[in-house]
Amino acid sequence: MLKYINGYNETIKIQVQHLIDSGKLGEHLLAKYPDNHSYATDKSLYDYVIELKNTHFRHSPPITKVHYDTKIRDLHCALGTHTFVSRVQGGKLKAKNEIRISHLFKKVPEPFLRMIVTHELAHLKEKEHNKAFYSLCAHIEPQYHQLEFDVRLYLTHHEYSKKLSPLTEDSH
Repeated sequence: MLKYINGYNETIKIQVQHLIDSGKLGEHLLAKYPDNHSYATDKSLYDYVIELKNTHFRHSPPITKVHYDTKIRDLHCALGTHTFVSRVQGGKLKAKNEIRISHLFKKVPEPFLRMIVTHELAHLKEKEHNKAFYSLCAHIEPQYHQLEFDVRLYLTHHEYSKKLSPLTEDSH
């Protein structure tokens, strides 16, 4: 069962299944994305997210917290989360935006992390996963749809191989 690519057409599913059966899905991903990113700490992740945010959403509300979250385990449902909380503090309305990225993405290629961050940043403007949301994702990251597919392949490989990451130094 290929749950991460379930919505794709049969031809693609057959091709992915062939890569799995031949043990070449990890090799395919490694050839395309040979290097992991260097944003391993919450601070470096925060700086990375803020740089992307400032490039595309200078006038959007600030992001108060960004971190890798060990509690995001059901990768079928979420790779990251964006939360928005409004509180009244002394007569002023204070808004807090927080982004959490699954800790499993500490050691992945930078384009995979960028896709997840792009997705969460798009929620600053569009709360629902609708056409406008995905148009915004593609505006921020022109390769968004390809990267989303490749992340799905990575998750599929991760599930079938039971390794944390197919793209670590161990794979070379």
